[in-house]
Amino acid sequence: MDTPRSLTGSLGAGSIVFMVVAAAAPLTVVAGSVPLGVALGNGAAFPATFVLCCVVLLLFAVGFCAMSRHVPNAGAFYAYIREGLGRAPGLGAAFLALVTYTAVQLAVYGYLGAALDGLVQHYGGPALPWWVWSLAALAVVGVLGYRHIDLSSKVLGVLLLCEAGIVLVFDAVVTVRGGDGGLSTAFLQPAQIGSGSVGIAIMFAIASFIGFEATAVFRDEARDPARTIPRATYLSLLLIAGFYTLSSWAVVSAWGDAGAVEQAGADPGGMLITTVGRYLGTAGADVVQVLLVTSLFAALLSFHNVLARYAFSLGNSGALPAACGRSHARHGSPHVASLAQSASAVALIAVFALAGMDPVTQVFSWMAGTATLGVLVLMTLTCLAVVVFFRRTRVDRRAWHTFAAPVLGLAGLGTCLVLTVLNFPTLIGGSSGLAAVIFAVLAGAFALGAVLSAVLRSPATEPALA
Repeated sequence: MDTPRSLTGSLGAGSIVFMVVAAAAPLTVVAGSVPLGVALGNGAAFPATFVLCCVVLLLFAVGFCAMSRHVPNAGAFYAYIREGLGRAPGLGAAFLALVTYTAVQLAVYGYLGAALDGLVQHYGGPALPWWVWSLAALAVVGVLGYRHIDLSSKVLGVLLLCEAGIVLVFDAVVTVRGGDGGLSTAFLQPAQIGSGSVGIAIMFAIASFIGFEATAVFRDEARDPARTIPRATYLSLLLIAGFYTLSSWAVVSAWGDAGAVEQAGADPGGMLITTVGRYLGTAGADVVQVLLVTSLFAALLSFHNVLARYAFSLGNSGALPAACGRSHARHGSPHVASLAQSASAVALIAVFALAGMDPVTQVFSWMAGTATLGVLVLMTLTCLAVVVFFRRTRVDRRAWHTFAAPVLGLAGLGTCLVLTVLNFPTLIGGSSGLAAVIFAVLAGAFALGAVLSAVLRSPATEPALA
């Protein structure tokens, strides 16, 4: 029988890729973020922004994967930052990660509730409050999250193949038939890439990659983690970037460069479904509308699993109640942490519902913006931790992996972070006051963890790193 504080699984690189690519919700990005990036960012050249962000994140991944070989802990961000920068920043990062991924999940719950309500009404069903559908999805996610990780990976694999499949069919049809102005070449023209608001474009593009970095969280459940985690990280990043670039280019090509900007500005929420309807007919548009809901559900399930494993690691470190660090005797899952995560989601959805918040313009917009900023801070700190760790320990002397790539990644992520901070009110709907509140919440979470580290000083409460 497994020890009560260990997780079990035999996930290969493919299974982990399904988990983290599903978290990125590729169909949701193409339907939501791409029109906004085209309308508010650098127009028809927006697809190139995904390539630029991918290059920065690949540099981050080099150091991230090198670190994973020497810090065998599923805590990912917080474990790496703790080893590189010290106890206080490490635990601060842990609490920041909890808030960040909680915000991601809440954003998706809001969007899913609204999308599912719209889908049900489209087919003649009743109009119900968005939170009813969100809570129904939460119940299903909670059951799957409680059980063995292999079940979640199979469900995510099926859902991901379906959502990616319909978009790739659309991409192929546009490529063969061409669009209103042929096929767009704006993403290849430097002048076009640098036009408009590049900072806003980068902000929307970098937000679309959230989730790929969670590969290390599944370390304890991976088969041969020293090889599986790096492979899954690189493969996830390349697949996500390739899918986003191709699909956003197809959407732009379908309307023509000027037409795409005009359509994105007029109807950002319905642009993809309208575009698919033009090329694949009403049936294709209906399929996309259904798969948009399954895409959101897949993202919920993936982030639930990530959050549960973060809480599991913190339960074992003493930063959260010890019960969170227990695993199920039969399923080998972090069942207590999973239940606690489900309970917290119910409570927060109830708060949003009682406050009368709009599920898309407020819940989704505010929480997605919070998550984008939080993840950028965590990745920037991780790059810095990688450089410091390898300079201090000398356990790996490869210059590219331990210094050059992480430093370049740090510069790139730092630039993305500054641009996100400067354009943050735009990301959350234009409120400077709300932006200040979100900054305070994220800073407060980090500070709480840093202060708590002073309390957890006995060897028994140190995070296990082996």
